[in-house]
Amino acid sequence: MKRIILYIALVVGFWNASSAQSLDDYFKTAAENNPGLQAKYKAFEASLQRTAQVGSLPDPTLSFAYFISPVETRVGPQRMTFSLSQMFPWFGTLKAKEQAATFMAEAKYAEFLDARNKLYYHVAAAYYPLFELEQKILLEKENLNILKSYKDIATTKYQNGKGEMVDVLRVDIMLNEAQTNLNLLEQMRLPLQSQFNQLLNRPDTAGVQVTDSLVLQEIPMNYRRDSLIQANPLLAELELKVKASVASEEAAIKQGMPKLGVGLNYIVVGPRKDVAVSGNGKDAVLPMVSMSLPVFRKKYRAARKEAQLMQESYALQKQEVANRLNYSYEKVWYELIRQKELANLYTKQIEESKQTLHLLFVAYGNSGKDFIEALRMQQQVLNYQKLQASALASYYVALAELDYITAKNG
Repeated sequence: MKRIILYIALVVGFWNASSAQSLDDYFKTAAENNPGLQAKYKAFEASLQRTAQVGSLPDPTLSFAYFISPVETRVGPQRMTFSLSQMFPWFGTLKAKEQAATFMAEAKYAEFLDARNKLYYHVAAAYYPLFELEQKILLEKENLNILKSYKDIATTKYQNGKGEMVDVLRVDIMLNEAQTNLNLLEQMRLPLQSQFNQLLNRPDTAGVQVTDSLVLQEIPMNYRRDSLIQANPLLAELELKVKASVASEEAAIKQGMPKLGVGLNYIVVGPRKDVAVSGNGKDAVLPMVSMSLPVFRKKYRAARKEAQLMQESYALQKQEVANRLNYSYEKVWYELIRQKELANLYTKQIEESKQTLHLLFVAYGNSGKDFIEALRMQQQVLNYQKLQASALASYYVALAELDYITAKNG
């Protein structure tokens, strides 16, 4: 018994490693090729450029003036003037703006991380239905082979006078139905592949390799519950936006302070020809200091109020997202438990139905009776096997959703 348990553990562990690697490959391909995710990353890169823009001083001003009628001075006529000036915002203004832009860039990166995690979930949610489909196709093919063997037995018994022709016809009816079901299942492969390949930005007809078996992966109670709030990129994004709004409020306050300017005027002076004086024709240099007067306060108050309201908005959004995540966790957890219970139920039903089918078939072999019951039980076994494949696929789709909302992929 210990050897059997050890063997099962090894098989389960091997499947988890190989399946995870296979899905990881698809995740990597999707992350590299998906245009929606690439767009999110480009938006993050663009937001990084904003930091350099807001953290720089305004451009200096260079002006030139020419005197049409020269202004006569003691040392000569003023011909033209050059002015160069530079304005400086109040102390700390640029730093506050830069901080706001940096926080917004970090928020864009958190948004990108959430988009990546969501993409991984969508890839998994498209992968497991393909597993379910391939399992149903295999089961339907197996069912066809079983029904053909039943037909051969029923035909032989009829020819030997131990059976009825109606039994052969019943098998024919079920064979036709099984073949139609198989054809429809195979027709479903292309739409599911197309949906999967779209996420990876590949041709619709590109082949998809899926695992040939799934087992229930046991997960502990409150699985990753502590990561639900602490590590979720959606909440991190909103927290960073709150910080950006605080920095924007600080910048708005400092924007309302005077701006200081320094400059230099250079005046070109022509020489006097009518008289010789000291410093004749000497150019003039005038240092300048200026200061803006922010007397129109309405716009500064509005900018500060805007930043405060955005802080409140982001805080409320964060609370709403946290509430939604908690609800989603409970809902997905219930779905995991439900699919697990169903999968275990179908396993028991399959075992008992196969035992019943064996007894019915033995009875039919001995007496030639109860053939219709054997056929019905065979279809019941097939139905339970399909339901089990669906439950396993749904279980792993729910687990992928749980990994998404708890930000398992970071």
